[in-house]
Amino acid sequence: MTAAWDTVAILGVGLIGGSIGLGLLERGLSRRVVGIGRRPVALRSALRRRAITASTTEIARGVADADLIVVCTPVDMVAEHVAAIRRVCRPDAIITDVGSTKASIVAAIADAGKAGSEPLHGQFLGSHPMAGSEKTGVRFADASLFQGRAVILTPTPDTPATVQRRLTRFWRSLGARVVALSPEEHDRSVAAISHLPHLVASALAASTDGGQLPLAGGGWRDTTRVAAGDAELWRQIFLDNRQALLPCLDRFLNKLDEFRVAVRDGDSAALRRLLEAGKEIRDAVGN
Repeated sequence: MTAAWDTVAILGVGLIGGSIGLGLLERGLSRRVVGIGRRPVALRSALRRRAITASTTEIARGVADADLIVVCTPVDMVAEHVAAIRRVCRPDAIITDVGSTKASIVAAIADAGKAGSEPLHGQFLGSHPMAGSEKTGVRFADASLFQGRAVILTPTPDTPATVQRRLTRFWRSLGARVVALSPEEHDRSVAAISHLPHLVASALAASTDGGQLPLAGGGWRDTTRVAAGDAELWRQIFLDNRQALLPCLDRFLNKLDEFRVAVRDGDSAALRRLLEAGKEIRDAVGN
């Protein structure tokens, strides 16, 4: 079988980047996967895990021959890294990212393309795989991480149809189902189903009396699991997407206040109504 991509470059070979590399190589989808990063020790770990076939600490060297470049760095660095890549990559390269926010990233990349005096190469189309873990690092990478999971593409009116088709095939080849949303629609959606849950989990964990933790069972552990994620990463996400997150947080606080009032007043009917509404929505998702 001929590989779909001759060379894929991955900037940031952690959990997500490493899982992409493992998936590509195990499925024979790319002949060569180049890992790019700042820390040689992390790149050596990725090589040992066979998530990449070559590594470098230099962006220009890493992307020189790449058909596809995937930026897997924190959201506040994505636009900067894409700009650096577009100065040195092939003219026909496709560039994407895996950031949890999109509107500000897409706008910054578009502005850089219009304002710069030097020629920029490649075509950028943002991606966001709705997959991951509270764990970090390539040692937790999994070739099947994207199997059955949604990946959101965020095209703009300037996105070439061929680029969107190729990236759609790329994520599907890793087992994902692909959804296309505008960057703004993406940010509103993930604020509700990703960012708010993490905020709530963190708040619940932080409000728990440490002396009670030896008694914690599955309910507390399951509800707070994502609170173990990287605090700096989530700080960036919350601030970058605050315009979409704040309305979601307000709705949640209103609903929480309904629960508080029902508990305070001993209102059994109101409590049942609130609990059944939550159960109905959760049951609709399945396991």
